[in-house]
Amino acid sequence: MKSDNNQEMLPIVDEQGNIISAATRGECHNGSKLLHPVVHLHVFNSQGEIYLQKRPDWKDIQPGKWDTAVGGHIDLGESVEIALKREVQEELGITDFTPELLTTYVFESDREKELVFAHKAVYDSEITPSEELDGGRFWPLPEIHENLGKGVFTPNFESEFKRLKF
Repeated sequence: MKSDNNQEMLPIVDEQGNIISAATRGECHNGSKLLHPVVHLHVFNSQGEIYLQKRPDWKDIQPGKWDTAVGGHIDLGESVEIALKREVQEELGITDFTPELLTTYVFESDREKELVFAHKAVYDSEITPSEELDGGRFWPLPEIHENLGKGVFTPNFESEFKRLKF
């Protein structure tokens, strides 16, 4: 059975994104609240629908829920831009896109604390979700609004969706 790499080394940052130390993924997700940076990409098509990924049941955080199209950790020594390109290619097979930074904020759950760099892009070509995901699809915005608060989406996605007022 697949599982997340709990020994993966992640940078620990302050709220401005300055690296102050490093820790393993397992240490960052064990309730320690070590602030670590992540990238998100909201993928829209030209009809204004938003692509969401389905998290597989083996994930250690929010298994089986619908989530932001792309979300991933910034590796130790990696820039936001490089991490975003890597994660988008790994998760959706997209290599040609133009990201727009929407916001940077701190997200905190009962298990972790992340410095989120949220982006968006419009993309109308084929999307090929990787085996890391349990598929994905474009959602009309009214369908997302109808399902908010019903346990369909990750809390992180719902929080960011409301923050960005899509």
